[in-house]
Amino acid sequence: MIDRRPIRWLIAILFAIVLLLEYVTPAEYVFGYLYIGLIVLAGFHLSRKEILQTTIVAVILTLSNLWFPSTDGITMATIANRAITVLALIVTAILSDRNRHYQEAIIQQQNRLQAQEQLARLREDFVSTLTHDLKTPLLGAIETLKAFQHSEFGVVNSTQQTILEMITRSHQTTLQMVEMMLDVYRNDAEGLQLHLEPVNLAILAEDAITTLQNLAATRRVHLTLNYGDSDFRRSLWVTGDGLQLQRVFANLLTNGINHAPRGSKVEIILESHVSHQIVKVTDTGSGITPEELPYLFERFYQGDGDRQAKGSGLGLYLTRQIIEAHSGTIWAENRLPHGAIFGFRLPASVGP
Repeated sequence: MIDRRPIRWLIAILFAIVLLLEYVTPAEYVFGYLYIGLIVLAGFHLSRKEILQTTIVAVILTLSNLWFPSTDGITMATIANRAITVLALIVTAILSDRNRHYQEAIIQQQNRLQAQEQLARLREDFVSTLTHDLKTPLLGAIETLKAFQHSEFGVVNSTQQTILEMITRSHQTTLQMVEMMLDVYRNDAEGLQLHLEPVNLAILAEDAITTLQNLAATRRVHLTLNYGDSDFRRSLWVTGDGLQLQRVFANLLTNGINHAPRGSKVEIILESHVSHQIVKVTDTGSGITPEELPYLFERFYQGDGDRQAKGSGLGLYLTRQIIEAHSGTIWAENRLPHGAIFGFRLPASVGP
């Protein structure tokens, strides 16, 4: 706690000096203006109550000098001069109090910002440590399960193979979520680092469909690739990070598979334009409620509808981070008569 006694003693001594000057000179000489400095000093170092007390004392001493030590030479000009001095003292006290209030607000805001920065650092350290500690046993478990599947520890029958595949897939999904969490926090803290080169979105779309074919098959969802108004395969070149854009396709396609009804299809639609390339992923699920639309790409958002029930709330957020880092735009909309469309637009470029 700050010791304010030296400030109080200093103000008292200065009061005595100004009072001496006031009382040894005629009333027409106004030294009350010097009290302004004392009020400002009190405003910086003392409490609001003490500022008020200092101001009241300064006003009383300024006015009392009209009659003490004598009333000789009192004129209307002298009274007006003292009244102006009193007004200046009161205004100074008000401004000092307001300045003190602003200073306290600034200090509180700085303290809050420092606390938030410390909390952010602790959170990032915690997430980094947690994800690292979780990845190691998950990777070990996945490799062990694969060894069992390959009959390295003995013969495995078909029923056991099915169970092992389910457990392996579950562990891989958990590992992806852990890595996604780490990526999200790293991107928030350091920004997304891109390795830019010419990328063909059509190839990324085909690779994503191939990679997720097994997941789609387990859900009995058919994956298709459509080139918009063309029946022929074409190239959609952009300047981007192929690995990061591959994750965008995987996230959007997985999102569609998770929410598509069994027996339906999830389609990637590619549209090539002169200045930009557009990718849309469509499904025939339950669609998106109007309340959810503004928040779908927010971090950890879990809506009330069916679309967010199966996710972590990070996939679409990470997808938005990647697209925006490529100077693109991403959106979601309902598909008529039912289903949803998740699309993104990137600036077009010339291929290699």
